[in-house]
Amino acid sequence: MANDPQFESVLTDAMRAQVGIEGAPATHEVTTTGVRMFARAVGYSDPVFYDRDEARRRGYRDLPAPPAYLGTLVFNPATPDRTWGRPPGFSPRLDLPYKNTLNGGTDIEYFDEDICAGDVLTVRMKIEQLSERYSQALGGAMVISVTATTYRNQHDRVVAIMRGTSIAYGS
Repeated sequence: MANDPQFESVLTDAMRAQVGIEGAPATHEVTTTGVRMFARAVGYSDPVFYDRDEARRRGYRDLPAPPAYLGTLVFNPATPDRTWGRPPGFSPRLDLPYKNTLNGGTDIEYFDEDICAGDVLTVRMKIEQLSERYSQALGGAMVISVTATTYRNQHDRVVAIMRGTSIAYGS
């Protein structure tokens, strides 16, 4: 790898084989309470996120989901993931030797159909890209992964894709 003749890759063939494989589905619900709470938490004051009559007057089926709100996971405490309650196999596991992780950014692509209260979204994640780079500032290698999380509504139409970049580094 550039600038480090001692660099040895930590990416295995098994890790690389996970690129493009979708994990198990999870269910997110978009509720009026969830829409209102998210809008309030981020400081939106537009009545469209709080008043159903106003939302319908503006052409929505119900309260529209504010930007970046993609429903709330239907929590199941019986799943092994006690923090989030996601089903086993939802998130890809890379088992990297690095303990430190940085958020490299998140981008949400929306499609033609509105997300509104009453929608039930099926959510699936996959690794879209996996690469390594040497960081002179960190004095070592970094693994950069890009995940794509697809949100489909109850009519099986894609309503959003969220892409997130994660940077793992250090030992």
